[in-house]
Parts: sequence; structure tokens; C-alpha cells
Amino acid sequence: MNVTSISRAPVTGSSGSGHTSLNEVGKVFSRGNLPEIVLRKCSFDVDPGKLTVLIGPSGCGKSTIVKLIAGYDKPSLGTITIDGTPITGPGPDRIVVFQETALFPWMSLLDNITFGPLQMGVPAAQANEEARRLLAKVGLQGFEMRFPDELSGGMQRRTEVVRALINKPKLMLLDEPFRGLDHMTRGLMQEYFLNIFEETKMTTLFVTSEVEEALFLADRIVILGYKPTSVKAVIDVPLSRPRDFRMLTSDLYGELKERALSLLYEEALKAFETGTAKAKDIARIISTTKTSKA
Repeated sequence: MNVTSISRAPVTGSSGSGHTSLNEVGKVFSRGNLPEIVLRKCSFDVDPGKLTVLIGPSGCGKSTIVKLIAGYDKPSLGTITIDGTPITGPGPDRIVVFQETALFPWMSLLDNITFGPLQMGVPAAQANEEARRLLAKVGLQGFEMRFPDELSGGMQRRTEVVRALINKPKLMLLDEPFRGLDHMTRGLMQEYFLNIFEETKMTTLFVTSEVEEALFLADRIVILGYKPTSVKAVIDVPLSRPRDFRMLTSDLYGELKERALSLLYEEALKAFETGTAKAKDIARIISTTKTSKA
């Protein structure tokens, strides 16, 4: 197997819990009296039990894709299915963790996390036991009765992930959940999240604009082009699990990072023309990388 193989065709996934497929998806918004094509013939699969990362220039439509899969919006063209069933609206088989916190400020962490299971009829004792187990898994044992405003941003993000996970969806969708955290906290959040994923193997689509985060987390990276957006390439990430930050010094990681940055470079330049901040960041990283090798 070519460990840095690139596929420019849609990924073909196997059947199973949470298998999600986008087939020739298009999305058009109305901006005033003019149509804006955001997505055009966008096709990829999220395979069961795998962590798929979606990456592309800021403004290319990543959040739009999340909303379409979640069922909060509908595609203008094409189809989206989960386990072969067309997605026509929101459902309990999909849960989204957004960039902004959605914790109930009047509830303790324990009550926030058990809210969903209790609504679905899970016995309180069972829900509380599982919530405490998951909180301990992400380093929040002893904080069960704290309220959200008593916690740091990183602690709130950990709680958000646990609150989604306890509902056991077929598909977990995370839309840049660690954005805005400081560098150290973000790194710790990635490790906590990986610990949970490697235990549960829950089918996951994780959206990011950070190449390093994508490589550290992913089994597969789907790289999007700039608008109108389609899939530019797919990279399989054969780094072994469980992972820790020592892998960042490996030759394979360096090779994968260089390949991903090269693929993003053309799209970053397109976004750069619109003044997109993230495009400037990617261009700066690539420029620094090339200079250091000279």
C-alpha cells in the first residue's frame, strides 16, 4: 500500500453503523438577487468506525456540509445517506458539537450530560454512572457538580464532547470544536478526544482548518477545494494507534504533512485573493517550510 496515496475519486465505504455518503452534493444560496454556488458535485464517504477529517480553506463550505449531514439544511442537488437511508432532517443518529458552547448554564456538568439520555428514557442511575465514567475519562472527575461558568474553555469543550458521546449516535459531527483554545489546551483536547475515539471507535467526521490537527486525529483526510467546493483529494493516514505527540517527529508524519500542505496550497491562494485569514496562515506555514528546507 502506498502510505501517502491520493484518491481524486469519491471514497467508497463499506456498509455499517454510521456509514455516511455524500453523492454529487450541490448547495446554492441566495445572496440578494444573485445565486452563490457553495458546493458543486461534492462526493465523499465517512466510513464506519473511522475518524474522517474534513479540511479546506476558511469559507469553503465545511460548516455547510456539517449542517447538511446533520439535516439542519437540505442540499440543492445530490443525495446524502446514512447507512443507506436518505437524510431528510435532523435525527438522533447524528449529533453535532459546534464551535460555540451549547451547555445549559443553569445545569451542573452532570445534569448537562445526562439530559439527553434521561429524555430518551434511560434510568437515572444508569445515565449518572455512564456520565461519571466519561467525565473521568476526559480528566473531569470531581467536577460533576460544577456549573459551566465555573470552568475553563477547555473543560467546557471536554464536557460538550462527553454530552454528545453519551447519547451514542451513529455519527458524531464536530465542527472545529477546539477553535479559539490556546495552543497547549488545544493539544490536550486532541489527546483527550483521541482517547475517547480509540475506546469507542464511533464513526466520526471532524472539521478543522489546521493541518497538524487533521494529521494527528485522522484515519482519512478529505481535502476540499475553494468555492464552488468539491473534493480535491483524499489522503489515507496510516499512522498507528493509539497516538501521542511523539508521532509528530516521525518521518511518515513529515511526509504526510508536506503532501497535505502542497494540496492545500493552490486552494489557499484562491482564498487568499478574498483576504481570508486562514488562507494567509496556510500560505505562511508553507512559505516557512520551504525556507527552512532551503
